Amino acid sequence: MNRDFIGRCGAFCGACAWREETNCPGCQLCKGNMFWGECSVAKCSIEKGIEHCGFCSNLPCDILQAAFDHPEHGDNGERLANLKAWAIGEDSYIELGTFPAQNGH
Repeated sequence: MNRDFIGRCGAFCGACAWREETNCPGCQLCKGNMFWGECSVAKCSIEKGIEHCGFCSNLPCDILQAAFDHPEHGDNGERLANLKAWAIGEDSYIELGTFPAQNGH
């Protein structure tokens, strides 16, 4: 798994449909300036000097929760599961949209 594509929010950029179309180098190399605009999650992670939010003692914080709950780009726990797995050294990912919806999400 290419670590350049580990999204700071828990998404795996290597599976992103927009990556090739926009020539995006991945979250780690964009440094928070994504093809769609500035990413507050990435900026926070960079300011804290951590690779992704899985290493943050405030996981999940309000900034990350807003990303999880976004009406178009939210998920059912995949990003949080990825972050926890990556923080303990697992080298795999769960693609967004593969967990069944739970608790109204």
